[in-house]
Amino acid sequence: MDGITRLEKMFEGIGGRPALIGFHTAGFPDRDVSLRICRALLDHCDALEVGIPFSDPVLDGPVIQESSFRALRAGFRPRHVFGLVGELRKDSDKPLLIMTYYNPVHRMGHGPFCRAAAEAGADGLLIPDLPPEEMGDLRERAGERGLAVVLFASMTTPDDRLRMLAGQTQGFLYCFAVKGTTGMRESLSRELAPFLERARRFSSAPIAAGLGVSNPEQCREVGRLADGVIVGSALVKAIMDALEAGEDPVPALSSLVSALRDSLHQD
Repeated sequence: MDGITRLEKMFEGIGGRPALIGFHTAGFPDRDVSLRICRALLDHCDALEVGIPFSDPVLDGPVIQESSFRALRAGFRPRHVFGLVGELRKDSDKPLLIMTYYNPVHRMGHGPFCRAAAEAGADGLLIPDLPPEEMGDLRERAGERGLAVVLFASMTTPDDRLRMLAGQTQGFLYCFAVKGTTGMRESLSRELAPFLERARRFSSAPIAAGLGVSNPEQCREVGRLADGVIVGSALVKAIMDALEAGEDPVPALSSLVSALRDSLHQD
């Protein structure tokens, strides 16, 4: 099954509720604990973004920046993500997406990167700092390996560009729920609903909204507007808080992500 098909089946097969897509920084706090965390997330989420730690994560706020720093300090490198994804694929048939900045892809080469991702069992790629106008060869290499390439849109994206992004994205259109970087917010933007309504006019693909979704109430609110809800910083923060308290992060994380999922079942 190729990545686009797996993502399509996910959105079709979850019984009318929005999909919950989790995010984890690969290798944080170390490789073994990271693998346990990802497995716990897959117990509750419908799909998982596995982020490659990067030294200059320009989209990310302080929480995910710190998780990237700690993963790199622990010795995790971009090439290690494929082994991690491969371990997850042995246990789960849920969609696995690799989120990365472009530099690691460029250094490895489009073809080798896509081949390694596909052989590991990944379903798609998210590369926030590579504009679609410069994605031609990467999209071709990804397509040869059955990998979806998910594109991003923000509240400031004009209609003509939003139409282009919606027409070219694969699997779903990733819509930013806030202006700015990732990170937890006390409240969601009043501009979110009009933005997602505008995106819906142009997109035949599912709409998934992320950035700034921090708790079950916000998750439920976004779920009323979108086909999927993406949560990242809140999950990473739960891990950090548990580690700082000297606790195993998996129970606290499982409790939070279970509550997020339950919120999507409520009217």
